[in-house]
Amino acid sequence: MTPPPGWYRDPSAPHLERWWDGTAWTEHRRPPEPVGYGPAAGTGGRGKAVAVTGAAAVLVASIVTGVFVLGEDDGGTPRTQTPPATATATDPSPVNDPPSPSPPSPSPTASAPAADDPAVVEDQLNGVTFPLPDGWVRPKYVAEDDVMMTTDGTYDCPADGSVCRHGLVVSRTVTANAESSPKVLAQQDIEDAADDAYDRDLIGNKPFGGIESHEEVASGPVAVAGRAGYYVRWRVTTAKGPGGYVQSMVFPSTVGTESPILVRYVFDAGEDGPPLAVMDEITKGIRPVGDADTGGGVGSGLGPTD
Repeated sequence: MTPPPGWYRDPSAPHLERWWDGTAWTEHRRPPEPVGYGPAAGTGGRGKAVAVTGAAAVLVASIVTGVFVLGEDDGGTPRTQTPPATATATDPSPVNDPPSPSPPSPSPTASAPAADDPAVVEDQLNGVTFPLPDGWVRPKYVAEDDVMMTTDGTYDCPADGSVCRHGLVVSRTVTANAESSPKVLAQQDIEDAADDAYDRDLIGNKPFGGIESHEEVASGPVAVAGRAGYYVRWRVTTAKGPGGYVQSMVFPSTVGTESPILVRYVFDAGEDGPPLAVMDEITKGIRPVGDADTGGGVGSGLGPTD
């Protein structure tokens, strides 16, 4: 129940009274009037008591007993009303203490943003979405801000005692290179991708003891989000642990100036690493934002025919 218009204790300045217009606080304030009792002017009826300075006591009583005073009936007996059982923290307070003018809480029924779709990860900068395979999650406690997803869980790295993940996918825009050919950019990036994944981490540690060798196991044209791209995949052997697979894939963006997008895949080898087929599954599922029908992948459209 909304309190009627009147002077009430100012929630932001309890030593003053503030005018409540029935729906909201106004800017009108005044000092509390002295306590007084007397007959109502112009009538012969019973005088109605107004206990201004007792408002705090009334408020305490209303909290303890669950009722608040509305006034007196014609017989002089105070009339009380129990707050409704469904009252919540956002309902108006008792008459002697109307609600503070704080902003309302967000509606609990508000819909979640599209990027929170559990099956899709959105790269807003590059205007594409990635499918989120089973066993993969959005990045948690990852230093790099361009990681799109990782395998769920971590393990102790075989060498420097850091925390490692069995797989991750990175997406970034190529801006520091005047080259625009996806093939050239992928071929230039693959060594850096391998070093970042399996040689040294961001603080100079060697979580796998460093790279001992690498071998190119696949490369070629690839269709990504309806665009002609190129990929290079290496098998990396490390000093400790089973090593892994690294792939650099480049394709033109579908938005803005169509700057090249670089996607790196890092998959541990061995029985704990994700299947290599998941690389192709993710590539095939990359879409321009808002276009669920434009896919790609090796062997589809612009991919190799063999």
